[in-house]
Amino acid sequence: MIYLDNAATSWPKPPGVAEAMTHFLEAVGANPGRAAHRQAVESGRMVYGAREAVCELFHAPDPLRLAFTKNVTEALNLALRGLLRPGDHVITSSMEHNSMMRPLRALEGGGVQVTVVACTPQGVLDPAGVEAAIRPNTRLVALNHASNVVGTLLPVAEVGAICRVHDLLLLVDAAQTGGAYPLDVQADQIDLLGFTGHKSLGGPTGTGGLIVGERVDETELEPLIRGGTGSRSEHEVQPEFLPDMLESGTPNVVGLAGLQAGVRWVLDRGVSKIRAHEVALTRALIDGLRTIPGVTVYGTLQPEQQTATVAFNIAGMSPSEAGLRLDDDHGILCRVGLHCSPAAHKTIGTFPAGTVRFGLGAFNTDQEVQVGVDAVRRLAREMP
Repeated sequence: MIYLDNAATSWPKPPGVAEAMTHFLEAVGANPGRAAHRQAVESGRMVYGAREAVCELFHAPDPLRLAFTKNVTEALNLALRGLLRPGDHVITSSMEHNSMMRPLRALEGGGVQVTVVACTPQGVLDPAGVEAAIRPNTRLVALNHASNVVGTLLPVAEVGAICRVHDLLLLVDAAQTGGAYPLDVQADQIDLLGFTGHKSLGGPTGTGGLIVGERVDETELEPLIRGGTGSRSEHEVQPEFLPDMLESGTPNVVGLAGLQAGVRWVLDRGVSKIRAHEVALTRALIDGLRTIPGVTVYGTLQPEQQTATVAFNIAGMSPSEAGLRLDDDHGILCRVGLHCSPAAHKTIGTFPAGTVRFGLGAFNTDQEVQVGVDAVRRLAREMP
């Protein structure tokens, strides 16, 4: 079996992730921040350790301005629904995942104005298009850092500079880049960073978060849910300080223990080293697929301009059939269809059928890429 679905969820997990989760379940197990006994204190230390690790990776200066969520979708909803009010204007791109598009469309129905800046058929966004879309009532620019369909990187640092000039906030969806591509919320001038733990950060599902920059007035953030936080328990209203105001209920401590281990592995190995490995694999995959008659590869075709996610189609074969054959006949696990990103597929011209997507990761090898290319070549030869 060859796992090429890392753009959905990374596998295998780094060494130490399962052990950290087992340690919490077997040796700690307590609810953090709700008691003063030794195991509750240790549980709280594990949560704070995860905050520190994530903030170190993304160069965020204050771990207490990180609110944990169950995934990046919740983080984006927290930012969008928490900040935008009727009459506000928000700018996004045509390469967004539904985790961005669906809350925006819901807010649009409630009076928020939404502008979608068109990207090229390769998924490239021109920062000038974002600047041209700014209105007097624009409050936020919301972009993914890289497409989950074709991997194309969006120019978030350039857009961040534009946002500072116009006194706007920048929200970035780092689901596809966190842990696989260098990210610095201060240097890139990112005000809100949503991330997920179960992809290139190496953690388990059910983990993610939102980093809230210093330019964001947290008192203007409306929590998605309210409830027990372990703090200010004498009051029946939600705390107004981070991260408690955004973190109601018992956290997923076992998941955060695994997330901390995954992020520490990324930090120890080095994002630059992971990135170089994935660029090399991506180049081999794109070059191999492009030699196959009848195969169309989408995106920029430049490994340095994308993540290790490659989308393609085989002429005469539906993506669903290709994915089934790759699994059944060749033991290759990948993703097919629209990848929860209909806007992106409309942009690159593959809507409504979608594409086959190979998502490479830190643990894939040159040999696995070659096996994948050879498998696609065999399928393509069957087509008339």
